[in-house]
Amino acid sequence: MTEELFDVCDAEDRVIGVAPRSEVHAQNWLHRAVHVFVFNPAGELLMHLRSATKDQYPLRFTSSASGHVSSGEGYDLSAERELWEELGLCGKLESLAKFPAGPETNYEHTMLYRLVTEDVPTPDPVEIAAIEWLPLAEVAARLQREPDRFSPCYRTLLTWYLSRESH
Repeated sequence: MTEELFDVCDAEDRVIGVAPRSEVHAQNWLHRAVHVFVFNPAGELLMHLRSATKDQYPLRFTSSASGHVSSGEGYDLSAERELWEELGLCGKLESLAKFPAGPETNYEHTMLYRLVTEDVPTPDPVEIAAIEWLPLAEVAARLQREPDRFSPCYRTLLTWYLSRESH
């Protein structure tokens, strides 16, 4: 399999080059990613435990679906693709916020989306070790109790989301 190619970006998210995934990660070059928080109609968030084979943050919690934006691909299309590939879900995504690239987002310009669905997810076992639906209060309690069980970017996005929801 050919290695994924990512657009390398500047601090303002302008594309300045293209490089293979391994080089982008090794050099901490700025690139792009998408994250989707999936909720059921009861307001529970789908928690995703990364598989043990992931090269970054194995067996840590992350967004319901997430992934890199491939070179030449847009954020919206990437979010739809990742949601389908990881969970077998599709639906109308709501764009919530864009986060600048930096250490707290794994050097990724990150778009966060939300999907509310009653469809049953079908997790990709290569990507996902386990999933569970949790009320936001329980997610917040877990994040407080065991922050190291969450990927750094997910901690950033979740902290932002929880502070927004508490208003």
